[in-house]
Amino acid sequence: MATIPWCFTLALFMIVLMAIPNASLATMNAIDKCWRGNPRWRSQRQQLARCSVGFAGKMTNNIGKGVVRYKVTDPSDDPLNPKPGTLRHGATMIKGKVWITFKRNMNVTLQRPLLISSFTAIDGRGVDVHITGVGCLLVYQATDVIIHGLRIHHCKSQPASSVMGPDSKVIPLGQMDGDAIRLVTARKVWIDHNTLYDCQDGLLDVTRGSTDVTISNNWFRNQDKVMLLGHDDGYLRDRNMKATVIFNHFGPNCNQRMPRVRHGYAHVANNLYQGWEQYAIGGSMSPSIKSESNFFIAPKLGNKEVTWRQGNDQAEKASWKFYSVGDVFENGASFSQQTGIGGAKPNYNPEQSFKVADARLVTDLTSSSGVLRCFRTLRC
Repeated sequence: MATIPWCFTLALFMIVLMAIPNASLATMNAIDKCWRGNPRWRSQRQQLARCSVGFAGKMTNNIGKGVVRYKVTDPSDDPLNPKPGTLRHGATMIKGKVWITFKRNMNVTLQRPLLISSFTAIDGRGVDVHITGVGCLLVYQATDVIIHGLRIHHCKSQPASSVMGPDSKVIPLGQMDGDAIRLVTARKVWIDHNTLYDCQDGLLDVTRGSTDVTISNNWFRNQDKVMLLGHDDGYLRDRNMKATVIFNHFGPNCNQRMPRVRHGYAHVANNLYQGWEQYAIGGSMSPSIKSESNFFIAPKLGNKEVTWRQGNDQAEKASWKFYSVGDVFENGASFSQQTGIGGAKPNYNPEQSFKVADARLVTDLTSSSGVLRCFRTLRC
């Protein structure tokens, strides 16, 4: 019997492997479809920056001429004297545009919060990177930041401390509550395809005048307070905050704040909600929230209401722009007291705009939420 040449067998095997991801391209969301079909993603990593949508817009300020390609080779952390090869050295000490990747799988235990400088992209694709410890990630008075492909968990609170910052200056930090990612007076930040869970306080805080933020394709699980948009009721600068929350998977075991919005505007679209305890989406101080084509699965027992509104002034709450368009509600989920219907449009510019899909497609659109498994020569 004739034997099939090994080279033909190998070629056929590769064709089959390449075709498997192709079959799912049609069901990918607008962001993933932009880059995940490229088998050369490893050598063309910066293509990712052209794929963001929502209020962050395209992240093209992070690519082009002058980008420093920095590879993390050392998982250790020294907050006051960051060594070359560590994540802290790449994220904080290098001036200008820097695109950070990782040499191998690693666990980085932060000794203090990690300051991320402007024009920094942290790209964990192709390896398994865990970030734990104190803080954890802090985008403070920075702009044009990408955080992609990290597992961030078990972050703990930290008393007031100091860390080495840009320009080799020691930066004093106040108390940190123990969030996975915290944005403070930050602008144009894209947080995509991360897995966040089990932190002391929350998983993501966007505060103190931060704006133009896109939160996409993340998996949030095992957490009481998930996502806070707006510092506190008295911080009026957060009225200018604009955030897009799309294609994320919330749950299992999430209690509240998916998100909780103060003052500002949030477009919450095409997310999967796998239950909650207190509520899924809520707020205070007259936020504007458009919930669009999400898939809400209420818990089997307990509260089935999606929303929560803080305050006793019924007239004030009636003035909110907080409503649902095209959402799907399963297992008895409900979205009551809709107000300001039609008045919370995102008004995206062309580079921010994307087509919101039918809510019945959300399980497909979010099936790859969280950290992706990316291989060297195949599509992610």
